Amino acid sequence: MAAIRADDGVRLEYEESGDPAGRPLVLLAGFKAAATSWQYQLPALTGAGYRVVAVDLRGHGNAERPASGVDMARRGRDVRDVVETLDLREAVLVGGSMGASTIWSYLAQEGADRVAAVVSVDQTPQMLNTPDWLHGFYGYAADNIDTYFAEGIPGTGQGIPLWRRGMRLVRLLRAMKGAERELTPGELALLNDHARADWRSAIAATEVPVLFVAGAESEFWPSSHASAAAALAPHGESAVIARDGHAANIEQPNAFNAGLLEFLGRVAPARVAPA
Repeated sequence: MAAIRADDGVRLEYEESGDPAGRPLVLLAGFKAAATSWQYQLPALTGAGYRVVAVDLRGHGNAERPASGVDMARRGRDVRDVVETLDLREAVLVGGSMGASTIWSYLAQEGADRVAAVVSVDQTPQMLNTPDWLHGFYGYAADNIDTYFAEGIPGTGQGIPLWRRGMRLVRLLRAMKGAERELTPGELALLNDHARADWRSAIAATEVPVLFVAGAESEFWPSSHASAAAALAPHGESAVIARDGHAANIEQPNAFNAGLLEFLGRVAPARVAPA
């Protein structure tokens, strides 16, 4: 892993692999997950000729862990600091769960001048269920907005129980090895900030191609969020992976990788066209 410093001095880390001359592809993991959780994607992406940059933002993996002060706006600025420090251009940003919301935070603050395409992996753009958005986190609504995530991520009773997922569970445990289950007060504050966010306007303003991927058996929200989000984007499309949960890229990596590479091949080939 290599390190860079964010504009406030916090240490971020990243691991780079693949062709240094290929199109940059930035991987952003979900809440509490490390960059190593993309392990099932790296062979496919590097084999296709991409320059892959798997990032540990603050609080992830081996990056620095501030006790407080981390919200979605700060995470978006961390992405900016990574992209600008490494001088990435025509990059594809791929985010899983909170990593996808972090992309919208970055784009809302910085625009898409350095971005060629975006991939959102099983993350609804608004977690709160409202009359105009019925694709949020199961059970999360205006009457419990202040308490629903007070102690952590609540169980929903949706999706396939972990113990029945077979190799899907094995892959998940391998990918999340070392992740701490307990949440600090700072992490709870971030989780609540994440849960209250609405990224629909950021999606509507994004002119680059966007692929929204959903797990058909996600334990957090209905898979309909992917097509609903794609309808908001000027150049959006969606895909639902069968027999797949929230960790869509981990539980069904072969199907995910095939769909991702097909999308990238159409909108952002590994070789960046000369200016």
